[in-house]
Amino acid sequence: MQVDNYKVTSAISLKKSVTKVVVDDAEKELKKVRKKLGKLQDTLYAHGKYAVLVCIQGMDTAGKDSLIREVFKDFNARGVVVHSFKVPTPLELKHDFLWRHYIALPARGKFGVFNRTHYENVLVTRVHPEYVMGENIPGINTVDDVNDAFWDKRFEQINNFEKHIAENGTIIFKFFLNLSKDEQKNRLLRRLNKKEKNWKFSAGDLEERKLWDEYQTYYEEAINRTSKPHAPWFTVPADDKPSARFIMAKIMYDTLSTYTDIKEPELDDKVKANIEMYKQELSNE
Repeated sequence: MQVDNYKVTSAISLKKSVTKVVVDDAEKELKKVRKKLGKLQDTLYAHGKYAVLVCIQGMDTAGKDSLIREVFKDFNARGVVVHSFKVPTPLELKHDFLWRHYIALPARGKFGVFNRTHYENVLVTRVHPEYVMGENIPGINTVDDVNDAFWDKRFEQINNFEKHIAENGTIIFKFFLNLSKDEQKNRLLRRLNKKEKNWKFSAGDLEERKLWDEYQTYYEEAINRTSKPHAPWFTVPADDKPSARFIMAKIMYDTLSTYTDIKEPELDDKVKANIEMYKQELSNE
């Protein structure tokens, strides 16, 4: 599996993108790579110079929650923090749209996972521009003010935000879980047919499904306008969940392995020189 097969390096068309890849023994392969990721995370924590931000976007039922559970299962709990961003709170709406994401960024040495991300502000709000009115932005007085120039500025702000944090030591991964409309239908039906899954279903899911084509258009534009060398997008075929999980984990591991400067810090020369003495001291207690 090659990382570059999934990285967005030029303009893409989601209509032409693959939504299903089946990896042989995907669950077994995932177990192998996530153990390696767990060890790498320990080294990253000890090194303390980089943070890793993992952004996950996808349509409803794309498998974001279960993917996070399975991919990060072998991580030390102290080294990874997951944030699931919902509808902005009244406090969050009193700040700019990036504020709540900025304060949730991982510290150096840690992984931060954004389950839904700052991209909701150029996805959901484009499908429903009336939501922008709740942000109470100067100069935005009606929905008509939420025009092309507004979105151009917002994309610029997102690109600047990501460039800033990348230049200050945050390694950024952005994953779009590319789900087909047919597979979403199957997953919604499973939620309705299985009593223990009913709680996951919302009538609003069906209303948003009717806007599928609009969402695909805006996802495609967001990906094409914001996939940069320092903050690339990866489109992960999501119709087969085990394969999607493995692909995401493999992309992270292969990419992070190229950072050859991520190493455990060496002992102070004085401590290193006296290791045998310290051993003897402890042994003689």
